[in-house]
Amino acid sequence: MGKKKTSKFARPQFSPIGPLNNMKEEEEEQEAGEVCSPARDLLEKLQSVSPDVREFACANISKLVQEKKVIPSFLQKDAVRCLGPMLLDSSVGVRETAAGALRNLSACGGYDVCDEMVKQDIMTPLTALLQQCCTELDANVVIPQKQKGADKTYVEDIANEAINLLWNLCESSSTAVSVFNKEGLLDVCIQCLRRFSINIELAISAAYCLQTITEDNAELLPSLIPSALQVLEMVLLSPEDTTEHLLLRTLIAGTVWNVKSVVPTSSQADTINAVIRILSETLEKNANQIILRLREAACAMPKVETETEMEEEMIDAGEDVTSNPEDGMQKAPHKGKADNVKNDDISDLLPVRSEELRHATALLAAQQTALEIIVNMCCSEDPSDDEWEEMSSSDESDNSMTEGAGTLFSPLCLSAEVLSALVNYLIPKKVLEKTEFTDNVTIDVCMKSPSWRHLIAKMKRIQCRALTCLHNLLSVMDMEDLGGPAALQALSQHLTTLVFSQSELPKDSEFLEAVTSAIRSLLQRMASQNLPQQCMTAEQLMILCEAGAQCENTSTRVNVVAMMGISGSALAKGDNTAETLKMVGNFLLQVATKDSSLVVVGEALDAIIDVFADGKEADKAADQMKLVQALKSFQPIFKSRVQKEGKGNLTPDQRLVLDNVKMNLRRFIAYQEALAKK
Repeated sequence: MGKKKTSKFARPQFSPIGPLNNMKEEEEEQEAGEVCSPARDLLEKLQSVSPDVREFACANISKLVQEKKVIPSFLQKDAVRCLGPMLLDSSVGVRETAAGALRNLSACGGYDVCDEMVKQDIMTPLTALLQQCCTELDANVVIPQKQKGADKTYVEDIANEAINLLWNLCESSSTAVSVFNKEGLLDVCIQCLRRFSINIELAISAAYCLQTITEDNAELLPSLIPSALQVLEMVLLSPEDTTEHLLLRTLIAGTVWNVKSVVPTSSQADTINAVIRILSETLEKNANQIILRLREAACAMPKVETETEMEEEMIDAGEDVTSNPEDGMQKAPHKGKADNVKNDDISDLLPVRSEELRHATALLAAQQTALEIIVNMCCSEDPSDDEWEEMSSSDESDNSMTEGAGTLFSPLCLSAEVLSALVNYLIPKKVLEKTEFTDNVTIDVCMKSPSWRHLIAKMKRIQCRALTCLHNLLSVMDMEDLGGPAALQALSQHLTTLVFSQSELPKDSEFLEAVTSAIRSLLQRMASQNLPQQCMTAEQLMILCEAGAQCENTSTRVNVVAMMGISGSALAKGDNTAETLKMVGNFLLQVATKDSSLVVVGEALDAIIDVFADGKEADKAADQMKLVQALKSFQPIFKSRVQKEGKGNLTPDQRLVLDNVKMNLRRFIAYQEALAKK
């Protein structure tokens, strides 16, 4: 299956400003004046001879750019080129606040803004700042906790802001990655990582950056000299038991997995074992219990030490929309994409006053990261698009008319060392536990505090990541390792309960994508073993598939079409199933002729060919619904769409699949017409 990567944050909505009517024009002009005026004034203040004024301007820009609608006005006034020199200002306070402003701009602006920042050469002053930080960190092996009286005590704060900015830029720009490699910025990250025992926040920022930059970056591998690997090993083996150290170890486990090819062959097995052990330790933590305990401890503290009334009001007013590194500024690669997930989460750009809340957030970040690493472990190295991870199920031979893709299953290959470690550390069991809904008691406790509410979304995201992880594990593990037929039947009941246990079908796009992905994989696996598909009733399947077909998320629509195809192929082998097969066929035909995505249309046509390829009940249903006539009418439309829409919108692999579907559709129609003449 194809390896997919999530968006780290939503792309900015840059809408052209233009009046719709006279009243709207006046309102927009007034808003433009309100937005542009502070941008102009603050950028002019950056040229002040007073360092206090420059610092004030940077701090205010940092706050303002957290509002996406403000970002275009700053970009139009060349904010990046104005702020860039501030990274090398003579005042350390200005350097820190300038780095913070650029960090927020990159985090809240999205991919396009990050790309524009790189184009405007922000990497040049950022690289110089990071190298300066590295020199100062090296010269001051141990720096006391914040004593702002001396310039050198600012270096870790500046480095933290700069590392986060670097991370965001490398997420979005191959040019930034190239600069990272050529300028030796790995040394800066390693230097920051070394300080994990005295500055865990800085180490975590460096770890996030390392996990991102080491993914699919062969050019960087020669830079990972033994001393750098020793630092990674030191972090992996660190004994500290806080949730923040757990997050740090999990991130470094992901980094080590990314660079495992540079580990000596004699140590490969031990390294893989150590990585999966850490992931196991992270997942076995009971987040519900820990969050309840932390919240109780926070409530027991004096109000001034946890959440001030001002902070509560600020969050209630909508300013605490959360943007933890694990959500807003971190890539989450996983197969089964979540590209449409909105990450308007900017809470980490605000100070977290509660130590307990910080620990709770770190725990959830660690568990989400662990699941994402496992997802990637179970991915094929094939970079093709996920919707097309299974090439058209019908091949070029006429035998394709008698075999359905829903019954074919070819598990991906995992090395013996990885598979053994996954089984020994009970990873499938721990992943399954994370697919459960969050405990209602935990949700109620978090809901009572505005500053803790954002944890609910993070817990839901962990459930979605676990479902995606389950999808991948079903694809790569042997039946015996999964627990055998009985375990698959129990899993089918569990997934059905997740979907239908509520009074109405879940509408959350991310959840629907993840749960349909898991169900699809389960149905494929059960079909490959000729197990009875008791995952859900025909009525439940139709309800879920019809709901999924209305989703904006293309992957969800592909999943439900595939689910219907797999179930239909199984029904075609049974007796007295013609009526149900007609429902399946009508659903697939409706999707094939109406869906806006060629990806979904191709999947639907493929499924139709599989379901109605052979069998008495299938032939009966196809005849009653006049399937061949309907496909014959649609065939020229499909051919035209592929020619018109496929040129600029599809990858070569996708185009190849569609051409294959087009050919098999022609053969299927000819095959069915020939049968009818006999």
